[in-house]
Amino acid sequence: MADALLQVQDLHAYYGESHVLHGVSLDVREGEVVTLLGRNGAGKTTTLKSIMGMIARRDGSIRFCGRETISLTSDRIARLGVAFCPEERGVFASLSVQENLMLPPKIAEGGLGLDEIFALFLNLSERLTSPGGKLSGGEQQMLAIGRILRAGARLLMLDEPTEGLAPIIVRQIGDAIGSLKARGFTILLVEQNFRWASALADRFYVMEHGKIVESFESSRLAENMDKLHEFLSV
Repeated sequence: MADALLQVQDLHAYYGESHVLHGVSLDVREGEVVTLLGRNGAGKTTTLKSIMGMIARRDGSIRFCGRETISLTSDRIARLGVAFCPEERGVFASLSVQENLMLPPKIAEGGLGLDEIFALFLNLSERLTSPGGKLSGGEQQMLAIGRILRAGARLLMLDEPTEGLAPIIVRQIGDAIGSLKARGFTILLVEQNFRWASALADRFYVMEHGKIVESFESSRLAENMDKLHEFLSV
């Protein structure tokens, strides 16, 4: 078994006085796609933001490439090789597609060039000079994912990449993530669309009320379907 690239142990997170994460533990091994499932409000996004250093108050341990990062700021975590694509996408509306793609700094070798990104997301190559604010929701999602692929990050964290998108765009994004997986990228994915995620993930964690309540590998998916129906109401 490969060593864990990311190890989260007994993670607690707070928004003000609200205790949101209650001892979350998970790991992601190099080259895996790991999906974090759960209903709205279960703590999935907070988990990603905590790993990225975007939650001010956190307790526990987050180790990336063997280094403890719980006390590091977001910019330092990013420079270690963690990239985050938020649910709200964060596209710069006044910048062109090309400017958005070129904005993040390169932190290491192994990132994709523009031609490789356009091969994954053909729509972007056709909208190269268009302002980010003029793109469709699906194109903005492609741009948000494409933007983090240039940097050379070792871990990609994608938060709800199919939320609110048309089925044809969902398929295109699934194909792109499948291609990244085939190339050895490591991905931690938060997703409501379980059936879509099930075709991509190597392992699953299920969250409820800020805790991990179940975990299993894709080979055990069929035997866990009843539990997933209960936890996710799908």
